[in-house]
Amino acid sequence: MTSESKPDRADPLMEWREEFPVLSRCTYLASHSLGAMPASVYSQLRSYADLWATEGVAAWETWLPMVNRTGDLLAKIIGAQSGEILMLQNVSLAQSIIASCFDFSAPRNKVIYTSLNFPSVHYVWQAQKRRGARVEVIPSEDGIGVPAERIIDAIDEETLILPLSHVYFRSAYLQDTRSIIEAAHRKGALVVLDSYQAVGTVPIDVKDLGVDFLVGGSVKWLCGGAGAAYLYASKEVAERFQPVVTGWFSHARPFDFDMDEMEYAPGVQRFMGGTPSVPSLYTARAGYEIIREVGVDRIREKSKRQTGRLLEGAKEMGLDLHTPTDADRRGGSVTVNFPEAEGVHDELNRRGFIVDYRPEAGIRISPHFYTSDEEIEAVLEEIRRLRTN
Repeated sequence: MTSESKPDRADPLMEWREEFPVLSRCTYLASHSLGAMPASVYSQLRSYADLWATEGVAAWETWLPMVNRTGDLLAKIIGAQSGEILMLQNVSLAQSIIASCFDFSAPRNKVIYTSLNFPSVHYVWQAQKRRGARVEVIPSEDGIGVPAERIIDAIDEETLILPLSHVYFRSAYLQDTRSIIEAAHRKGALVVLDSYQAVGTVPIDVKDLGVDFLVGGSVKWLCGGAGAAYLYASKEVAERFQPVVTGWFSHARPFDFDMDEMEYAPGVQRFMGGTPSVPSLYTARAGYEIIREVGVDRIREKSKRQTGRLLEGAKEMGLDLHTPTDADRRGGSVTVNFPEAEGVHDELNRRGFIVDYRPEAGIRISPHFYTSDEEIEAVLEEIRRLRTN
C-alpha cells in the first residue's frame, strides 16, 4: 500500500458507526447516491408528527422558521453567513428558479457547461433555449473530466452564466472551480455551482470561492435524506435578481395576501416560491448536525485514503479506472469498469455490498466517514472472486 492508502488502525470516526442503522446489516458504499440514515431521524420525524398532532395549524409557527434555521446549519459547513441559504425541494427546482431570473433576448445570453453535468441540470438549461438562450455544451474527451482551461477558453463577453458541476457524478472528477469562477467574473459572467456531489465530503468555503450561486441536496454525503435541497446566494447577489419562477413565500409579506405587483422578499428568501416540504427539514437537520460535528476536513482526509486504496486494488485487478488517480482531483467516489461490471454490481448488492452502476461509467463505490478499512478490503476481494467465477 502507498502512504495514501495506509490504514488508520485507530480511526476515531468509527465511533460514529452506531449512529447509522444500515451499517449493521450490510457494507454500505453508496453515499454518492443516498447517504446512510442517522438513527436520530426517527426522533426528528417523531418531533414533526407530535407537533402536527398536538398543535395543528399552529405548528407553522415552528415549521416556517425551520426553512432558514436549517439553512443556517448548512451555512456553518460551507462557510456561508446566516440567512444566505434557502431550503428547497430539489436541485432541478433551484436551477429553474435561477434560470428564470434572466432575459435571454440580450446579446449576453450564452450558457456554458460540460457534457458531464447531471442530466437534470442539463434539461433545465436546455429548456431555456425556448426563451432565447444559446447553450454550449463542452464535451469530455475521456468521459472522466473536462480541464478547466477548456471551459475558460469558451467564456466570452456574451457568456451569461455557467451551471458548473463541482464533482462529476459518473467519475468523481473534482473540477478546478476557483479558476473557472475567476475567469467567468473577469468576463462579466455568473456561476451557479452544483455541489451536490461535493458538500459533506469535500471542504467548501463559498466566500473564499466567490461563487455567485451554489446549489445541492441532502440526499448524498450530508446524510439528510430526500426532499431537502439548498440554494446559496449572498444578499448582494440575491437582490440583483427577480425570479419569474416564484410563489407566495417569495413575497416580502406573504401573509398580506397582496394581489398587487410582486414585492420580492429581501435576500435569498425571494427564491423560495411556494410552501416548503417540512418533514425533509427535520431529516436534513439530523445529517447536517453530524457532518458538522465530524468535520468535513476529517472526512476528506479519510476519503482520499480509502478511495486511493480502492483505486490501487482496482488497478491490481486490471480494471478500467473511471476516476482520477490524483487525490486532489477526486471527489468521494471511485468508478471502475470491466465487461461484466453490470452483472457483478447486481451480485455485489445481493451479497450485501451496496454499490451502484451507471452506464458509460461502471460500478460506483463510495466510502464515507463511517466506512471501515476492512470493508474496503472486503469489497475489493468480493469483486476479485466474482470476476474469477
